[in-house]
Amino acid sequence: MPIIKAENLSYDYVRRDENDNIVDSIHALSDINLEIEEGQFVAVIGHNGSGKSTFAKLLNALLIPTSGKLFVGGIDTADESRLWDIRRTAGMVFQNPDNQIIASVVEEDVAFGPENMGVPTEEIRRRVDAALKTVGMTKFAKSSPNRLSGGQKQRVAIAGALAIMPKCMIFDESTAMLDPIGRAEVMSVAKKLNKEQRLTIIFITHYMEEAAQADRVIVMNKGKIVMDGIPREVFTETEKLTACGLEPPQMTMLAKDLRDAGLALPHGIISAEELADALRVLKGQ
Repeated sequence: MPIIKAENLSYDYVRRDENDNIVDSIHALSDINLEIEEGQFVAVIGHNGSGKSTFAKLLNALLIPTSGKLFVGGIDTADESRLWDIRRTAGMVFQNPDNQIIASVVEEDVAFGPENMGVPTEEIRRRVDAALKTVGMTKFAKSSPNRLSGGQKQRVAIAGALAIMPKCMIFDESTAMLDPIGRAEVMSVAKKLNKEQRLTIIFITHYMEEAAQADRVIVMNKGKIVMDGIPREVFTETEKLTACGLEPPQMTMLAKDLRDAGLALPHGIISAEELADALRVLKGQ
């Protein structure tokens, strides 16, 4: 069974007047059909307003479908009686860590979720220690989050979600407010969780270089899924990406320019390492 399954999923943002009458409606998602298997690392990309963050909030039951169905860990997200089961299954890391960190000490913040779930004290201690170790923040356990960098704060937010012991982690543009070092830290943790703990990762981003590191890339445009495949397949469709308001990874475009200039480079290059390897092969010929 897939950990995520969407069936004709749609969502409308509705604006009402003071009498609760609908005065405006924006169609954010339209008839999404999608399955994500356990253990996958899936990147979701799209320009602003494409529907990707709406999709993320639906996965965590922060929003409920207007129509269609969405199942997380086999649970219908519209079932209000299973709300906390859904949120224990799908951990969420938001764009701004300052909006997610609520305690004045790092380890207390990580413990917040398990405490609310009624987890025994000894088990909370074990989970907090394990989560901080996983994200490389053990030495900051007694620190104030206010003294941390943006990347470190985001790693604390990830540890807080991990302490709930989810099966899936949703990163909703979690690197958008970070500098390159912070972005690399968060991506490194996400990849580690996927490889070592087999957590399903849904990584929503507008950085193509981040998406290129996923197992699968989903492209959204105007509330619909318009492309879905491995990074090499998706990012070589440069015209389709451009039509969606997206730019392929820089290395993909550079390789294309070099091919257009006459170099016999292979198609499907998406990283600096691949381009360097291809150039070394050409040099040795």
